[in-house]
Amino acid sequence: MAFLIPLVLTALAAGCQCYKIGVGIADITGPPAEVPFMGYAHPKQKGSGIHMRQFARSFIIDNGGKRMVFVSCDMGMMGTFLRMEVLKRLQSEFGGVYDVNNVMISGTHTHSTPGGFLKDFIFDLNSFGFVRDTFESYASGIVRSIVRAHKSMTEGQIFTTSGEVVDANINRSPTSYLRNPPQERAKYKYDTDKTFTQLKFIRKDGRPLGVITWYAVHATSMNNTNHLVSSDNVGYASVLFEKKINSKYTSLVGKGPFVAAFASTNLGDVSPNTAGPRCVPSGAPCDEAMSTCKDKNDACIAFGPGSDMFESTKIIATKIFEKAWQAWKNADHAEVTGDLSIVHQYVNMPGQKVPWTNPATGETIMVKGCKPAMGYSFAAGTTDGPGAFSFKQGTITTNPLWNSITDLLAAPTQEMIECQAPKPILLATGEMTFPFEWQPSIVSTQLVRIGQMAIACVPGEFTTMSGRRMRNVVAKALDLSGPENVIVAGLCNTYSDYITTPEEYAAQRYEAASTIFGPHTLTIYLQQYKNLAAYITNGSAPAPGPTPPDSFSDVISLLPGVVFDSAGWNREFGQCVAQPPQSVKAGTQITVSFVSGHPRNNIRHEGSYLSIERLGDGNQWEIVATDADWETRFIWRRLSSIMGTSEVDIVWDVPADVKPGTYRVRYFGSHKYIYGAIKNYVGVSETFSVS
Repeated sequence: MAFLIPLVLTALAAGCQCYKIGVGIADITGPPAEVPFMGYAHPKQKGSGIHMRQFARSFIIDNGGKRMVFVSCDMGMMGTFLRMEVLKRLQSEFGGVYDVNNVMISGTHTHSTPGGFLKDFIFDLNSFGFVRDTFESYASGIVRSIVRAHKSMTEGQIFTTSGEVVDANINRSPTSYLRNPPQERAKYKYDTDKTFTQLKFIRKDGRPLGVITWYAVHATSMNNTNHLVSSDNVGYASVLFEKKINSKYTSLVGKGPFVAAFASTNLGDVSPNTAGPRCVPSGAPCDEAMSTCKDKNDACIAFGPGSDMFESTKIIATKIFEKAWQAWKNADHAEVTGDLSIVHQYVNMPGQKVPWTNPATGETIMVKGCKPAMGYSFAAGTTDGPGAFSFKQGTITTNPLWNSITDLLAAPTQEMIECQAPKPILLATGEMTFPFEWQPSIVSTQLVRIGQMAIACVPGEFTTMSGRRMRNVVAKALDLSGPENVIVAGLCNTYSDYITTPEEYAAQRYEAASTIFGPHTLTIYLQQYKNLAAYITNGSAPAPGPTPPDSFSDVISLLPGVVFDSAGWNREFGQCVAQPPQSVKAGTQITVSFVSGHPRNNIRHEGSYLSIERLGDGNQWEIVATDADWETRFIWRRLSSIMGTSEVDIVWDVPADVKPGTYRVRYFGSHKYIYGAIKNYVGVSETFSVS
């Protein structure tokens, strides 16, 4: 690995100013069948199999006095209560080593993974309430990844570099972005961040340990018609990076020692669908401000760059991976050296009052946070995934009919209406307390400084300009060399929807309608992270802040569980009912089908529902692919709900560079008896030749 030579020489020349570093990866795949996905809030978008498994990737940094953990997870976002459960389990494992102050957990924001884990009621509505299978999968997997990182800790160095990917994202609300002051926009070449920041983790002897790359893009290449669990574009980019380095150890995804995360940052208004929006099915252009179509039978939807969502996912993933790989190999990097400081504080957002200077007039006034509320444009969805009914982005007036319906849940007070203006309130979530909080009021805020770098862990989706302002504020407050030294880690610790600038808020497109604490949500956050920076500079710790309410006793779960499975008349579980062809060519696709039980009976963490196997030397079967690989798809389908029968299809896109030989497909399943016992079984296809 010649690209490591500059790193090793740096260590030898300068003397290792080492940190203790640990990396770990663990499977967190949620229940892959009949659980609605979290992201698009499309009630019909339920899982029916696996495209790619979900992973948590953990990175520990310790300077001998203080320690921090950063975790990037292939999931929609991190929630307060899930993080609290992770911390509880870490305390049981390690005592006080890991706590609320030094653990950062960020979601990649894939929209194709199971929901029901946030326990803020509005976020769990689509999944018919709390889904314990999802919550447990995520909690146990995240803890497992941190434990592995802890056990792998060794002396090493951290290097920082950056790069640019210009053709992998677009702004999905460009008219909102244009509301920002011209003099501010003039500082930037693009209306999205095209640059990425990368941290490289290298063991003292020069062996690569891991890498984190923060690049702004929504993980929405897989659209709302997808029913397969998928880590989407950034998840596949992680797999590509890990395979590149782990190939000398293993070919299996998630099993190698090197860990590569593509983590979320200020992606709020950033789409991967680079061909842009158009009206479907007519193909006419959309109205730019409201994302509507003249023909009411059309929907304004963004596409590209591929011919379908799978190809688009692969293209975007490959683009960001290749640029990140170039940055990894590039010796033009800076070593991260210096103290480690980390602070955390819970904040009650509706109770905040901060000064704000109007950029148009120069006048400074006190502004405040509002009780959470969602605007009309929230229901319109985005060009990545349009909503239902006739809602439009950019709506600044209310509708008496919809008001009469939503007021049955809770009517907004006059104070809320005035505070949230110009947002027309569709859902007064801050007034909704049954059966528990609909959206969080108390959020986690966290800031870390590692030498000349800083990471701001932010509780939501910052838009492009919101993230730029945060970087500027933190860089100035910490006296860093520039905003490029500040990383905004998105969807981190708490999920509180979007954060637009006050100017973007006035446009009331989707992102603004989903900025829940009112027009000065960003203003409050900028002041809060400035305050956190002051604690780091002073070497002190902030007060912990108000404790979030514990909603464990109030959770509602209406999603039906698995009752029983039946193989059907004259059939057995694991029986192969559609065999592969006897001979298969490279570059083709095969489908093999088996009699199955329900996939929720056993999610097979750290394992797989399938394996593609090649007969190797000594007549030993070698696994060449699992359900975590890009080239496989695991598809479950219900035959009869009454009879409890189902089948699975295992699809394999045979790689063009496949090694010729004799192959077989194996399927690993579990079925449930009506009295509750679960039994495992294995299905095996006939052998076939690949050439």
